[in-house]
Amino acid sequence: MPKHNDISINESETVSPMLPTLRPGWRDVLTLLLGYVVLDWASYIHPLHGLNITPWNPAPALGLLFLLRFGRNATLPLALAIFLADAWVRNLPLSLLVSIGLSALLTFGYWSIAEVLRHRLSSRSIFTDRRGLLEWAGIVTIGTLVNSVIYVAMLSVGKFIPVGDVADAFIRYWVGDCVGALVSMPILWMLLEEDGRAHLRAMVATWESLGYLLTTALALWIAFGIGAAADFKYFYVLFLPVVWAAARQGLAGAVISAAIVQIGIIGAVQFLGFAAITVLEIQALAAVLALLGFFIGIVVDEKQRVSVELRQTLRLAAAGEMAGALAHELNQPLTALSAYGMACEELLNQGETGEQLRQTIHRMVAESFRAADVVRRLRDFFRTGATQLESVGLDDLLPSATRSFAIKAQKQGVEITIDPPPLCTLLADRLQLEVVLRNLLSNAFDAVADQPAGRRRIRVSAQPEGAGRVCVRIEDSGPGIFGATAARMFEAFHSSKASGLGLGLVISRAIVDAHGGHLSVETADHGLFKLILPTEGKAVDADSR
Repeated sequence: MPKHNDISINESETVSPMLPTLRPGWRDVLTLLLGYVVLDWASYIHPLHGLNITPWNPAPALGLLFLLRFGRNATLPLALAIFLADAWVRNLPLSLLVSIGLSALLTFGYWSIAEVLRHRLSSRSIFTDRRGLLEWAGIVTIGTLVNSVIYVAMLSVGKFIPVGDVADAFIRYWVGDCVGALVSMPILWMLLEEDGRAHLRAMVATWESLGYLLTTALALWIAFGIGAAADFKYFYVLFLPVVWAAARQGLAGAVISAAIVQIGIIGAVQFLGFAAITVLEIQALAAVLALLGFFIGIVVDEKQRVSVELRQTLRLAAAGEMAGALAHELNQPLTALSAYGMACEELLNQGETGEQLRQTIHRMVAESFRAADVVRRLRDFFRTGATQLESVGLDDLLPSATRSFAIKAQKQGVEITIDPPPLCTLLADRLQLEVVLRNLLSNAFDAVADQPAGRRRIRVSAQPEGAGRVCVRIEDSGPGIFGATAARMFEAFHSSKASGLGLGLVISRAIVDAHGGHLSVETADHGLFKLILPTEGKAVDADSR
């Protein structure tokens, strides 16, 4: 699916910038006047008694947008636009006072709808989510209903509509205003925004837009060409281009496609000379079509936003894991560097300048190189998942990983036992596997810390696990892991330690998975982790050598 953006109809375009404190400039007023009159002229079809009661009336959608943007500051320009439309488009023999009164009545009705929209949807954009769309559609539908009742009633009182035509006039006026607002308001919103116009230009410039246009033309031909003689039973084909555009381009695609379909419907019914009642029924179906497309488009946009947010969250989580891993793994070489540095100071104080001092300095240099290697290798792993594979003997890897814990074990009274491992070779990144083993051993030390002296034991063993695999077991005499704790053991940022980051096991499992192995925790009365790794060739058990 191509990437699409909610450029003109997105979260940044909340209703809050459309407060009454804004004042329209002369260009805004001119746009409203010309736009309203032109839309009123274009939609002046099947007028009832020559009034502005038509099956399609998109001009109020433009008025609603200006009222949302400028509040009561837009009421006078809107009233003037309505007055000019009545005078120029219809040229009705009404007195000046009556024309002004009707214009003021309609303006007040549209302003009331805009105010309800402002208060109900003041904290987010109207077209951002499904709830906002449904509230907008509901407010517009009910608002135009009330407005139609009042307006038609006033026309009836003024004897501009015969008593027998009042119900018909109300239905026509309500459907025309409601459908015009529901279908036209989103596309007009985009056209009035600079970002929206840029997005429209970008969409029109694609070959896919030509496909939407051709599909719409084909659907209109099927619905009104073939289907006209069959009571429009093929009208449903018009859903195809709208749904396609919504699925591909989100709400923006649905808005454009619905507008094209609406224009095509009006053109078709005018060309074929349909009766007003038939046009009314078709318009009701067009409103359902548009709302369905908008709903699908918003769902697609929401999915797109969630996908973008998820990718951002994963990037932040990866950065956090990398930072936590570096802090975790650099702790040991930095601690060793400090210890060797203090040892060098002590040796110098004792006057030692010979072999013992050189060995201590050599170990400091080795630890500094190891720290740099940790940074580089973990950085490469988190950025690309890269592993620097080499042949590593298991009988060399296990003692190497546990050697740095010898002093810690002696200080804490922990007995570490390393059983003779099977004779096998791993094709692995030695440093990364040492990171995993040191993480597991560090957890084991924490697990036995609360055990009484003499019962603090850690055992490292390994045995063949089927053909071409070996299982390394890290056991401790701690209390073991049970239930929910075991289930959440490999969750990021979940730690049973007060100062833990909750990243060690997550990173360890990621490394093991990258090696084609598996890391798991066993539910037992003592701590037990199993590390299964692939081997080069068959592993030979130590007892069978």
